[in-house]
Amino acid sequence: MYDLLDGLTIIEASSFVASPSAGLYCAQMGAEVIRVDQIGGGPDFRRWPVTQANDSLYWENLNRAKKSVALDLGRPEGRELLQELVRSVGQFITNFPAEGFLGHDRLAQGCPGLVTIRVMGWPDGAPALDYTVNNAVGYPMMTGPGPDPVNHVLPAWDLLTGAYAAFALMAALRRRDGSGQGCEVRIPLSDVAIGTVANLGGVAEMVYEDANRPRTGNAVYGLFGRDFVTADGQRTMIVVVTPRQWSNLISVLGIGEAIAAIEATRGVSFARDDGLRFAHRDALFSLFEAAIAARGHAELAAAFDAAGVVHSAYRTMLDAVNDPAMVADNPIFGSAPNPSHLVYPAAGAFASVPQVERTAPQSAPRNGQHSEEVLSQRLNLSSGEIARLIDSGIVGTAA
Repeated sequence: MYDLLDGLTIIEASSFVASPSAGLYCAQMGAEVIRVDQIGGGPDFRRWPVTQANDSLYWENLNRAKKSVALDLGRPEGRELLQELVRSVGQFITNFPAEGFLGHDRLAQGCPGLVTIRVMGWPDGAPALDYTVNNAVGYPMMTGPGPDPVNHVLPAWDLLTGAYAAFALMAALRRRDGSGQGCEVRIPLSDVAIGTVANLGGVAEMVYEDANRPRTGNAVYGLFGRDFVTADGQRTMIVVVTPRQWSNLISVLGIGEAIAAIEATRGVSFARDDGLRFAHRDALFSLFEAAIAARGHAELAAAFDAAGVVHSAYRTMLDAVNDPAMVADNPIFGSAPNPSHLVYPAAGAFASVPQVERTAPQSAPRNGQHSEEVLSQRLNLSSGEIARLIDSGIVGTAA
């Protein structure tokens, strides 16, 4: 946690990954993020993984350092309270539909400087999820050996969209600081996905080749990179991106003469050309497979580290979590009380700012934990009016 955004308050009304992660990143940098949900929790409140008590560890960690207001958004008075909260603050992150009671134009009435960041599925407002967008842009048909598509388990487009949404909020606020003008920024997952494909050269590649890229299993496209198995059965990934890494890898494995023979036979030089190493992988991979299969993993790993060769053994997520360098000794982690009452390392801001003190991660709120505080401070409602709203079931509080 850092205080870089101290003094900035954001209302968030969202669910699932992309929109909540945008709010989380802002909260980790010091913003006051007030998440507004339906009383009892929104559609992601029990999303897996969950504990035996059905507490969502997913929700608990995507909403750290936020405040929680619970409203009955199915009733007009509950929706009006959310609208007034947005207007009172002037910064809003949401993945609610662009039309309806949280439409930007409606919210901006009486708040012309309002900045709304709206995460969407498709630009026309049609719903989409990370896994359907990923299929739409073609990556599952590039993954694995084929012929069947291979889905990944990481919601990459959700996470990229959430980070882009946090960035877009900062950009829109900077514009408002200079002009006084608010705006709505719409960020569809589909545009983040296909735009990223374009940024990585994929659109140009498809137009130029007029053909799909061949599937190459675990080989890294356009580079020398693949998984290999050591003498003791450890599967490890090796990737080369610089001439020095290539030279050092060959030296560690003692295969310089064999590489030179391939170069002479095929009339090429691999020393400085990533593409040639990839194009001639049919000859190179078998050579590396034999050299790596003759050595134990520990010995190879030490030699690779000393030579600056990029490598990593495959391991499970449980292995990673139990690695002190990744978690226990990593300063991004700390401890915080959790609504689930489980004790485990909690992540704070991913960035390190040497000039600013890092504080410990904060807890996630319970549903409605801050309803009374926020309604009093932001809308100046009296204790009697808040009590009426609670008694009538329009406002919820934490049990």
